[in-house]
Amino acid sequence: MRTTDNNGGKSIDKFDSLNIADLSAIANRNLLDLQNENPDLFVFPHSFGKYQDHVENPHIFSLDNENLTTYNLMGFIGRNSTQLTISSRFAKDENNDYFLHYMLQKVFSINLLKFDQTPNKENIWDFLLYLFPYYLKKAYSQGIYKAYKKEEYNDTNVKGSIDVKRHILRNIPFTGKIAYTTREHSYNNNLTQLIRHTIEHIRTHPYGGGVLTGDSELRDIVSKFIFVTNKTYNGNSRQKVITANLKPVTHPYFIEYSALQKICLKILRHEKITFGKEKDKVYGLLFDGAWLWEEYLNTILKENFIHPENKTGKHRHYLFENNIQSIFPDFISKLEPKSVGDAKYIPLDRQQSYSENSEKATSIYYKTIAYMYRFNSKNGFLIFPRQDTSFFETYRIKETDGTLKKIGLAIPQTTENFKDYIKTMNFNEEELRQHLMTNKTPNSQQQFGVMAGDVVN
Repeated sequence: MRTTDNNGGKSIDKFDSLNIADLSAIANRNLLDLQNENPDLFVFPHSFGKYQDHVENPHIFSLDNENLTTYNLMGFIGRNSTQLTISSRFAKDENNDYFLHYMLQKVFSINLLKFDQTPNKENIWDFLLYLFPYYLKKAYSQGIYKAYKKEEYNDTNVKGSIDVKRHILRNIPFTGKIAYTTREHSYNNNLTQLIRHTIEHIRTHPYGGGVLTGDSELRDIVSKFIFVTNKTYNGNSRQKVITANLKPVTHPYFIEYSALQKICLKILRHEKITFGKEKDKVYGLLFDGAWLWEEYLNTILKENFIHPENKTGKHRHYLFENNIQSIFPDFISKLEPKSVGDAKYIPLDRQQSYSENSEKATSIYYKTIAYMYRFNSKNGFLIFPRQDTSFFETYRIKETDGTLKKIGLAIPQTTENFKDYIKTMNFNEEELRQHLMTNKTPNSQQQFGVMAGDVVN
């Protein structure tokens, strides 16, 4: 069964009773509860909830007697023999979800030309190999993980607890050395050893040849983890290292390592998602469209805009003096005059006005205007995906010099192949960058960019 994200409600008339029973066990359930109960359900990002807009719903989908309603999540999910694939609403057809594949390729820096969501072709575990570099980089941005580790020594520099039993075995007759143990803060620990074992596993995988050599930054990070773990690395101790990492890491600073640890364990334990082999098992791979859209926009705007990160605190700003109330606009221009913007994975060209107390108005307009005031900016913008042609609509904030722009980036719909799709997207992205940097004020509802079927040389 297939549908799209934010489908507004799809009739369930064609579903049989078995489908309905399986889907009902997933529908209307809190996503975090589902993940905790079903370890083979993967949702990216792991901090799901930060990026929700428009439909602030913690469910994968809702189901009533007539309709199945989806939200921002894309990918696939199943239970027993029932599987539901959720394509992006910009998919050309059910077999060519170019938009989802393109964003994944940009965000994770991988080649997804042959990625397919169908169960007979998709291998989620091979796909996790390609996600590993992304999460390794995210974790390394906080430094190499350090943890206390018990070390055993036998020398003259005693600085810990004397190990009497080991001392008698090794130092009788007495030679001047003392056997002792100490607890040290070390880069060579259970978690870094897990990462090292994962690196070595990927190196031997049939499809892993280019995974760890994608760019110089990744190669440098891999070499650092190899260096700090070389002292005690042993390929035969893999199961021991896996067992030592079954308890999730909860360090208050190294928060990015939690997701990396989970992916490493899944890769090394060779656990398979089996389609319908285990009764009542919920499995799947899902991406939050709002998160993916924001991260994708960062890949094309990062040269000119700062992208604050709520989860890591990178580029944190404050609303008030004395560092009160931290804020994280999606994008802040690096140059003056300042522009601040927000990524929205919703059809803003269809939105008009909301009631005075509407939460939608608060999340869509008011937050960005507050950021404009905070950064003394007259230029605010909201970027959203739009079918076929790009779109502009400019709002002048009453009795001020400030303007808030809605910018719709054209998402091609009729390209014949993925290669042409990429070419068209690159053209539209460049026009978006040029517009943001020149701060033009187009007429209210100006369209630009290439149509999905136009040829881009």
